[in-house]
Amino acid sequence: MKLCSAGASLGTIISFSGVFMSIIELKDINFSYGPSEERVIKSLSLSIERGECILLEGPNGSGKSTLFRILNGLSLPDSGTYYFDSRLIDKKYLKSERDAKVFHKEIGYLFQNPDIMLFCASVYDEIGFGPRQMGLDDVEVDKRVRDLLKTFDIEKLADKAPYHLSGGQKKKIAFAAVMALNPKAYILDEPFAGLDRESCEMIGRLIKNLKLMGKTIIIASHDESDIGELADRRLNIVELMQD
Repeated sequence: MKLCSAGASLGTIISFSGVFMSIIELKDINFSYGPSEERVIKSLSLSIERGECILLEGPNGSGKSTLFRILNGLSLPDSGTYYFDSRLIDKKYLKSERDAKVFHKEIGYLFQNPDIMLFCASVYDEIGFGPRQMGLDDVEVDKRVRDLLKTFDIEKLADKAPYHLSGGQKKKIAFAAVMALNPKAYILDEPFAGLDRESCEMIGRLIKNLKLMGKTIIIASHDESDIGELADRRLNIVELMQD
């Protein structure tokens, strides 16, 4: 497929996010999976500007996926503060259904394992699920879904059940479902894993388009050849943490 031609379709669901300013602020974050467990995240502080593309590095088990869960509000830190777009993201904020709905629309999370994200009966419904939950009308939902089916070159899969598809196809569907909400920030955990070379190149071009449109992007990837040139900064999670 040609992403340059798909750019016009992307423009219908992605708006320019504006000039650089801080969108994510983490201060002295600590996290463990239980009171008797060793801390996975230790005194981590991090500031990310609006529109930045960050490559998050670190060995397996170093806490990258845990940090991504915190950024997406799926786990709450034991201590420290997390601000997203000038809002304190804590238990009280996420307890509000309205606030949580806004937050999860504005930050999109692509899991390393796409099976965690897929549960609808068809690819079409999978991509349209988020926009429907956000209260968009059927016409807008249909437009977003069809734009993304075209962007990811998966139009022929629209009526297929996601769980019958290959790992690479599932990854594309999961990414499309994230994009359907038009978030301000994208958290991508190994977006190239399980993809063939052609699909990796397509995802790389797509991420480049998102960056050009001002989206904030944080990526964990072991294949630096796919994303290294797009990153404004490379951050090692081990170096971000201090005892």
